[in-house]
Amino acid sequence: MRWKNHPLMRHLAWLAAVVFFALVQTNWPDALKAQSVVPDLVLIMVVYFAIAEGEERAMFTGLVGGLYQDVAMHTVLGHHVLCHVVVGYIAGRVSTRLITEHAAIKAGLVLLASLGQGFLFVLIQYVQQPQRGLLYPYLSASVPCAFYTALFAPLLFLALDAVMGRRETAGRGVA
Repeated sequence: MRWKNHPLMRHLAWLAAVVFFALVQTNWPDALKAQSVVPDLVLIMVVYFAIAEGEERAMFTGLVGGLYQDVAMHTVLGHHVLCHVVVGYIAGRVSTRLITEHAAIKAGLVLLASLGQGFLFVLIQYVQQPQRGLLYPYLSASVPCAFYTALFAPLLFLALDAVMGRRETAGRGVA
């Protein structure tokens, strides 16, 4: 029996990757920071699993990673979860209609997902606390984070391909 292709090992590798990258993002943000902007590693993983395994795995990734972020960042429980799950579902549905073999398409999908997630996050905060504003927090925090996340995405996609054992072949998508 090959352990790497065993379903239980794939699920454990997925769970370990989600928890590890959520831990890195929340506990060591200074290691990833560039000009006070931190990439959203959980969002990159949500989009990765939306492309690789569909919207269901992306939504579970958003659930686990978002729950960890909500607890670690002391936000309202469910705030990150809702944003990541919605983005995971949409990215999973959109990725079935795209040719996702090219790195630029993947980075573009991460950019759009990050912009959408950032808007949804700021919109929920605005509904809860209108005095914080809507446009300024989105333009000053979410947009730079989205671009940095999109730049960081190819590196994390390569790392996740190595961990999850996913190989791409030219002309065929996922092997």
